[in-house]
Amino acid sequence: MEQEVVEVKGSDGKLLQVEKGTPVREVLKKLYGELDTKWVAARVNGNLYDLDRPLYESGNHTVEPVSIDSPEGLEILRHSTSHVMAQAVKELFPDARVAIGPAIENGFYYDFDVPKPFSPEDLEKIEKRMSQIISERVPFVRREMPREEAIRFFREKGEKYKVELLEELDEPTVSLYQQGTFVDLCRGPHIPDTGYIGAFRLTGVAGAYWRGDERNPMLQRIYGTAFADRQSLERYLNFLEEAKRRDHRRLGRELDLFQFSDEVGAGMVIYHPRGAMLRQILEAFEKREHLRRGYQIVMGPTLLKTELWKRSGHFDNYREFMYFTEIEGQSYGIKPMNCLAHMLIYKSKVRSYRDLPIRYFELGTVHRHEKSGVLHGLLRVRQFTQDDAHILCTPDQLQSEIQGVIDFVIDVMDMFGFPYEMEISTRPEKSIGTDEDWERATTALMSALDAKGIPYAICEGEGAFYGPKIDVKLKDALERRWQCATIQCDFTLPERFDLTYVGPDGERHRPVMLHRVILGAMERFIGILIEHYAGAFPLWLAPVQAVIVTVTDKQLDYARKVCEELRDAGVRVELDDRSEKLGYKIREAQVQKIPYMVVIGDREVEAGMINPRRRDGKQLGAMSTDQFVDLLEKECRVESKGRVGLGII
Repeated sequence: MEQEVVEVKGSDGKLLQVEKGTPVREVLKKLYGELDTKWVAARVNGNLYDLDRPLYESGNHTVEPVSIDSPEGLEILRHSTSHVMAQAVKELFPDARVAIGPAIENGFYYDFDVPKPFSPEDLEKIEKRMSQIISERVPFVRREMPREEAIRFFREKGEKYKVELLEELDEPTVSLYQQGTFVDLCRGPHIPDTGYIGAFRLTGVAGAYWRGDERNPMLQRIYGTAFADRQSLERYLNFLEEAKRRDHRRLGRELDLFQFSDEVGAGMVIYHPRGAMLRQILEAFEKREHLRRGYQIVMGPTLLKTELWKRSGHFDNYREFMYFTEIEGQSYGIKPMNCLAHMLIYKSKVRSYRDLPIRYFELGTVHRHEKSGVLHGLLRVRQFTQDDAHILCTPDQLQSEIQGVIDFVIDVMDMFGFPYEMEISTRPEKSIGTDEDWERATTALMSALDAKGIPYAICEGEGAFYGPKIDVKLKDALERRWQCATIQCDFTLPERFDLTYVGPDGERHRPVMLHRVILGAMERFIGILIEHYAGAFPLWLAPVQAVIVTVTDKQLDYARKVCEELRDAGVRVELDDRSEKLGYKIREAQVQKIPYMVVIGDREVEAGMINPRRRDGKQLGAMSTDQFVDLLEKECRVESKGRVGLGII
């Protein structure tokens, strides 16, 4: 009987025929001559396959290797390492129940249900056993199993979390992977054997609710990372140490900027005076920048009737992230977004095409029901303020308005010194509006970026429920990417709220609405700034720009006079009038990362001068108060590229 064959093609266009059922590794050998030791998987028609997986599917196949040092290869390596960790945990702690263990950015984790939390000593034991498993070069073996049989298999093992996952799947057949004594439910692919793990480290353990829901059991989540070689691991561990040093939660306490309190509730920020000043500086900057670009400042209520949220689609598509309350029998939703009030302002009177575009801006505080498992300092909170704006314009104005927002974003990112990338997120599965409107909106965003020559990636299905969006990912001092600015194009909500304008033909027409933020959530942006600058803010942004320190108490009267003069000039200054040694005061100011220390001793009093020094220790020599103010004013102007001087208004 003649053996059935399939056609395969390499990335260079080379065509071959191989017998059906040939393992992918053999296909790669035939197409590329030999098997590179760095290849850990293959991409077959865009789908990732294990090297030992047989190619049974009929038809023509493009087969390309996946190298261990590629992004996809690293993800496969790390996911495989999470399986090795799970094997080690199960062998050392037989009562442990396994949940999920995905690869994440720069690493992996696995969640375990165990009788007591893991200790640092437990992690050492797990790492030791993992090293043994890796040295044994244990192969990863894939097998397929009917879903019902898999449910019985895991139920017999007491793995209730795997059973729950399986019961929610629609597929009649699922894949399992085994290495040594450990069997896991997994789509794969995996590295050929554990020996491909060149270097790994377990980085920590934390509590995590099953599926991020506080109503579910609290599990133990072990984090780790893995690389193909030791040098890459060492570089990453150094990065982690630097990230730890810059952690905004630690710096927030040390610099006395903000706090969180269990008495208040999770995800709610309490700003201390210096933190509130930092935020006020940013907000004042935002208001100035928006006003000079033709925005109008508006304010909307925190509570709006639930019927409005139903009309907008938020109730059906965003309800799980909203809070609701009832007043005198009337249901209200606490706003997670600011757009509804802005549309009502627009609708408050008849608009002409001559009025458009209208740009409404609000530093609007919103509330979102984030699960406790995802809350993270200032970076993920339940109450936050957005630099939110909504632009209503004619379809003909849409392109230029999108480009205007892009220019605004670029201008601000450049001022803060953030490199950035842009992405377009398309229609998600859960959405409202017609296909035609989504196509028009997506095309408008793409055309605006194309016209400006800005490259962008496409994120399929990641748009807002009412429209596609441009997301701007800034890169901080550690090359980490953060999503802050966004531009969302919306044809749907103006339709739902019957927004119109009178055109030159005297007829009513439908405007288009752009939802956009520049910095995004103020809390999140402040957290990013703290880590980007490691708490050492540039002068124009520093909550305290200078601290006056005296050599002895004899200079206090003069120091108070200098403090008053600097304050009158707009300098954010504090006086350290404690009876402490000068060196102690200066070191304390440096720890607090205050840009300038103004030293006053007997010579300064006699000469009517001051002696400032920078936080890096550089002494500037004696000067007058006016000279110091002029120096600070120029520095602020240079740092902010001419936008901000002394003071905050």
